Amino acid sequence: MAPPVAVSPLIKTARYSALIAGIIYGKRRYDHLKPIAAEERRIEEEEKKAREEQERIAKQLAEGYHPFSPV
Repeated sequence: MAPPVAVSPLIKTARYSALIAGIIYGKRRYDHLKPIAAEERRIEEEEKKAREEQERIAKQLAEGYHPFSPV
């Protein structure tokens, strides 16, 4: 096997600069998207509760339960 070739300092600098720039970009992007995703999760949870309530009411009506009928 051939011995490893020395990598140019310019290439090393460019690689590490790109790595650091990518990390910084990723952190900024994550900080930007995190509150948006939290809001979407909150809205989805509210919709889920409303949907479950509607399903519960539909199930009660299907079983013949009516809250205002005499017992």
